Amino acid sequence: MAAISDPIADMLTRIRNAIMANHNALSLPSSKMKVQIADILHKEGFISSYETKAGDVQDVLHIVLRYSRGESSIRGLKRVSKPGCRVYTGFRKMPRIRNGLGVAILSTSKGVLSDKEAREKRLGGEVLCYIW
Repeated sequence: MAAISDPIADMLTRIRNAIMANHNALSLPSSKMKVQIADILHKEGFISSYETKAGDVQDVLHIVLRYSRGESSIRGLKRVSKPGCRVYTGFRKMPRIRNGLGVAILSTSKGVLSDKEAREKRLGGEVLCYIW
């Protein structure tokens, strides 16, 4: 199997595909950053739960999606900063996603944070993705 050049984009694509197929849960290879992103999604109410399980070669991240009246809590996902084109922002110029209904996930010097947490801590960083 070939190495994935952008694991965050792969995670977002797997979530998007699971939603389009109306799956309740999905599993993907785990990493520290993916677990931190899943934690933010859980805190913001986009997913029901997540857990990491030990695998044979690599740990597996298991995500349970949240549905309300048959519709997913996640309406859209967009990868912003890519391996070929990094996007950085300061806390003053941080974007508001869907007029505050969405979340921007940033990689900062204090770890992976949501846009709200980064504004409170007055931190900028690399914009990983938008979720609404």
